[in-house]
Amino acid sequence: MPEISDHSEVQPQARLRRLNLVMMLPAVVIGGLVAVAVDAHSWGQGAILGLGVVAGVVAFERWTAGQLQRVAPACLLVAAAVWVYGALMAGSTTAFFGIMMVGTLMVPELPRHRALAATGLVAFVAATGLARAMVTPDALSDVLLPYVVLPAGIVAVVAGLMFPNKRFYDVVADLEVARAREAELAVARERIRFASDLHDIQGHTLHVVKLKIALAQKLLHSDIGRVESELREVYTLVGDTINQTKDLAHAQRRLNLSAELENAKNLFEAAGIRVDVDRESVEIDARAGEWLGQVLRETTTNILRHAQATHVRISLSESGIIIVNDGAQETQLPELRGLAALRERVAGNCGEMTVTQGHGKFRTAASFPRAPADTVPSSGRAR
Repeated sequence: MPEISDHSEVQPQARLRRLNLVMMLPAVVIGGLVAVAVDAHSWGQGAILGLGVVAGVVAFERWTAGQLQRVAPACLLVAAAVWVYGALMAGSTTAFFGIMMVGTLMVPELPRHRALAATGLVAFVAATGLARAMVTPDALSDVLLPYVVLPAGIVAVVAGLMFPNKRFYDVVADLEVARAREAELAVARERIRFASDLHDIQGHTLHVVKLKIALAQKLLHSDIGRVESELREVYTLVGDTINQTKDLAHAQRRLNLSAELENAKNLFEAAGIRVDVDRESVEIDARAGEWLGQVLRETTTNILRHAQATHVRISLSESGIIIVNDGAQETQLPELRGLAALRERVAGNCGEMTVTQGHGKFRTAASFPRAPADTVPSSGRAR
């Protein structure tokens, strides 16, 4: 698999529509061809009736791609014309196949007046079939069932089924929006935690510095030795604060692997992602555990922000971690700064980190064959 450093963003709606295409398109094509073969009495009739099938198939394919609006008017016109020809001239009882496909796909996609449009569609099919009794010598009783009742009834049933189908896709879209918001909320919580730590470090220091400088001003003409002492303390305090701020900016704080694991599980579950954890019953080296916690934190953030995962598996060993999530596309994506920087830091501290993608999955792995002796891992913030 090619080595990369990012996750894919594949919309669940698009995946569902592609699944419909793979599963339903053969049945649609075969059904349409059978209908044409049964009703066509000549090659010419077969060609014309076949246009209705083509219109239905094209509309279905564009619907699965989310682009039905581009071809809907043309497909609807062709399918309607084929039904008029089939009912009034060719004596075809199955020529409504195209108008059924195109119309029932179009109606739920309309922004408004969908019920009225569905009623109009069924009425058009029924009226066209009923018109056969007016332009042919066929008795009304012979026309009603094959040309009116059955076609209109089938179209009405299919149209009725498409409304719950549309609602299902709307629910999927709503869930996707909620999941994206949850991921952004997780990132926002991390930023708030960073801001709180920064406030704790600098707020206290600045307050103390202010008091000491005020005291030094009062003692400037009466106790110069005390003033020098206060200024030295201010200098030392400011220096310590600068170091603490650098540590915070580079997130050079020790991480607890167990805490990071629990936090990752909670975040994934809140986002509707199933989590499986495989953990060997061995003691994880403390320093390696800090680095593995950093890898887990960064990977968790990237999965929430950039993947469309439904399942994550986390495997922990004595000195390594493997995180595999689904929802990755096949194309290679540009490298994320967070994972790239983390990989460099891991490599610089006697470890190895790899990220690979393929077959719809993204795999992040890190190991420390020899625990770093003098380093503390960086728990970089979410990118």
